[in-house]
Amino acid sequence: LSSIVEISSKASSVGGSSFNLQAKEYLQLNSLLYGLLLPSGNDAAIAIAEHIAGTENDFVQIMNKKAVELGALDTHFNNPHGLDDPDHYTTAKDLALITRYALGCSKFREIVQTKNIQINDGKLPRHIYSTNRLLWEYKGCNGVKTGYTGQAGRCLVASAVNNNFQLISVVLGSNNHFNDSRTILDYGFDNYKLRTV
Repeated sequence: LSSIVEISSKASSVGGSSFNLQAKEYLQLNSLLYGLLLPSGNDAAIAIAEHIAGTENDFVQIMNKKAVELGALDTHFNNPHGLDDPDHYTTAKDLALITRYALGCSKFREIVQTKNIQINDGKLPRHIYSTNRLLWEYKGCNGVKTGYTGQAGRCLVASAVNNNFQLISVVLGSNNHFNDSRTILDYGFDNYKLRTV
């Protein structure tokens, strides 16, 4: 996490949501993970992929292998950021499986429940905020990630804990992804509970 990542011109020029990275600046991998998961930085996704695997394409192959290992068999990644691509697709069930796995990582849990943070490495300081409003608005919310593209619409994978009972909701292509996620989480907490058998 403390390794230093050089930002490429490819990473700094990707479209969509951005962490405002500049080519030839250097940031810690840890900082890039916050830039990826809080403001949905597509530039951070490319920078991380290139740092981990050498190329974006090689990283995507690792992503696809991991998806299969997790049983996310209706998922195929074609890029690390999720921008629209005909060969890039997933399902609500697969996103829940991937999220359940990711929440097993303490650093991931720490980042996705962070409301805002100051990032001071790189060429300029950045104060970033999570795009997940439920962190402020839904009791027990502890993640996870918003998403939006023209083809996918508004999406949200949300997680919340109530009485040591954690639920994950997945909303895709919604007109109101925050309200729909609240409805699903409320339903889960109202109708299910942990029981020792």
